[in-house]
Amino acid sequence: MKVVLPEEKVFNKRQIAIYVTIVFVCIVSVVIAFCVQFYARIDFKRFFGFESQSELGKKSEEQTELLKAKFDQIFTNQIQGDEGQDSKKKRTDKSLVFTKLEEKSNQLNSYDVDVHIPYINIDNEIIERYNHQIEDFVNKTNSVLESQNKNIIYTVEYVANVQNDILSLMIRSHLKEGASAQRVIIQTYNYDLRNNKEISLEEVLRIEDIDTSHLQEKIKSEIGIEQKKVEDLKSLGYNIYSRDATSDIYHIENSKEFYLTSDTLYLIYAYGNDTFTSETDLIII
Repeated sequence: MKVVLPEEKVFNKRQIAIYVTIVFVCIVSVVIAFCVQFYARIDFKRFFGFESQSELGKKSEEQTELLKAKFDQIFTNQIQGDEGQDSKKKRTDKSLVFTKLEEKSNQLNSYDVDVHIPYINIDNEIIERYNHQIEDFVNKTNSVLESQNKNIIYTVEYVANVQNDILSLMIRSHLKEGASAQRVIIQTYNYDLRNNKEISLEEVLRIEDIDTSHLQEKIKSEIGIEQKKVEDLKSLGYNIYSRDATSDIYHIENSKEFYLTSDTLYLIYAYGNDTFTSETDLIII
């Protein structure tokens, strides 16, 4: 009796290529899922090489100084990059951030007001807290408009951006009351749209793969340079706001005011938030 053994299955090159591709896709999917699970946002255009890498942390000294010089110009009173976020909006007919109060008014010897106050268009407890804080600018505007013979100059402007599912909003106000010193207040709000939570500077630095130790040295160096300028001016008799370069406020974990765009991270130390001064330091990343 002749025994016939089953033939070994022979895979051709095409089949092998298909199986290898399937395995590769599965591995990539697992890696991406793992990264997303731990908040590492994947920009797929950059991931697959269709778009150039971010310029965050790669700017020359000349680029940094130019961005500082043009800082005033970024306050456009509108948002950029909120396309595709309709599911997050409380009102779909409005932008993710829109102007809630716009007022330009002047009364001789009493006030000069020019304000654009934003509203974050998201139905969420954290956002409600943000909007409640922003309401202080509305209350101050109403107070100024009711004042008489106080020579108050009050302005409010803002800019917002959505980058990699992070909503970043920055509000700046100038306040000059009579003979008192001008005060500049800058407040920022940064929200993780993907995970519906407030996002810290440390998380953003990790997501954007920015070396925190290098950044901490950069902050220390630039604040030290600014303080040296102050000391030189004071020696000439000028009354200038003095920084404490050794203060804990310059530690990354304590740095709360920052604004993120597609290629720039602005780290802001607005001393007018706590006292009557217009002095502000910018660290550009």
